[in-house]
Amino acid sequence: MKFLINQAIGIEQGDDILFSDYADGGDMWTGSGSRERRKTVEFGTPFKSEPAVHVALSLWDMDSATNARADVSAELITREGFDVVFRTWGDTRIARVRVRWMAIGDVFHEDDWQDVY
Repeated sequence: MKFLINQAIGIEQGDDILFSDYADGGDMWTGSGSRERRKTVEFGTPFKSEPAVHVALSLWDMDSATNARADVSAELITREGFDVVFRTWGDTRIARVRVRWMAIGDVFHEDDWQDVY
């Protein structure tokens, strides 16, 4: 559990398209090649320490003739951002994926002693 004891708590959120492979015959749609996609998300303002990050699928468009397999996670979390990672495996064919994310953590406050701005 992460305890936040601070004057200022920040929440940043977004909704990002990770890929759209159906129009150009990309790897996720053809089912060959890389079965992982990674996108770096940069926060508008750095957090004071590494925030808690939650990610979830907000859209996935899949081939109905194959098994639906998906894993989405946040990796390499820092004060400045993180990588959102989508993975699938086997015969799954995915046309496109969009991911919604939210980061919550302590942020710098104007009353902090150090110059942070």
